[in-house]
Amino acid sequence: MTRIFGFVGIGRMGGPMSKRLIDAGYELVVFDKNEAALEPLLALGATKAASPREVADQAEIVLTSLPTPDILERVALGEDGVSSGSKARILLDVSTTGPGTAKRVAEGLAAKNMQWVDCPVSGGIAGATNGTLALMVSCPQATFDEVEPIAKTFGKVFFVGEEPGLGQVVKLANNMLAAAAIALSAEALAMGVKAGIDPKVMLDIINVSTGRNSATQDKFPKAVLPGTFDFGFATALSYKDVRLCVDEAEAMGVPMIAGSLVRQMLAITNRKYGPDSDFTSMVKVVEDWAGVEIRERHS
Repeated sequence: MTRIFGFVGIGRMGGPMSKRLIDAGYELVVFDKNEAALEPLLALGATKAASPREVADQAEIVLTSLPTPDILERVALGEDGVSSGSKARILLDVSTTGPGTAKRVAEGLAAKNMQWVDCPVSGGIAGATNGTLALMVSCPQATFDEVEPIAKTFGKVFFVGEEPGLGQVVKLANNMLAAAAIALSAEALAMGVKAGIDPKVMLDIINVSTGRNSATQDKFPKAVLPGTFDFGFATALSYKDVRLCVDEAEAMGVPMIAGSLVRQMLAITNRKYGPDSDFTSMVKVVEDWAGVEIRERHS
């Protein structure tokens, strides 16, 4: 018998993840406020629902991929939310919302005899499309045993622990480090360009040396040297993640001195280039201050 799953939030990550579920042979009930986003999935056989509640009326396990903590809380616990559905037992969330939100939603769902699964992911749109994401799961062990085969559809699964929000802690830390790598690499490359060094040569050296990181190996070659600044992650989302990371760390009594600087860099980028700009636009802020451009040289 084919299992029916629900998916709420068919955006840049939710779209390809939903397609992987359909390709794996699962039936899917989907909802998104942007109906145009649903069309490719409906063409593959997915069923459209009119609300998150309607999704949860048809599927025992509902996945969510949503941009902000307040939207997740509304979709999970609000009027016509997943918690109001008659069939859903488990809500598996792949969003990045922070441990505080995870705990609140877990408590709200528990009151309706539903189980929360914290499952933030890393790997971007390419990872969602190719099934190579890293999934950071926290939930009770028995629930993990049930959802692990589903999660494996999307990539490599890591069980972080049983408490709500533990997966979110790992994800926020990862995203803070990813943004920090862009900011620091931009400063290093700007110095090199100002001195007269070809940035591609400098990147090639760094990438076989101890300074290599995800920005120098991936983001700069793909989105900075060509000047496209289109790696695929919005500044507003990166800013949200780093803000959450710093706030949560400070609430735990963990100082984030360098993390606070990354947050400020993203605040400036968000203001200067807009929330829909790519988070690699942090590099443009550094370029502007340094009076250089970190671009591939054409002979």
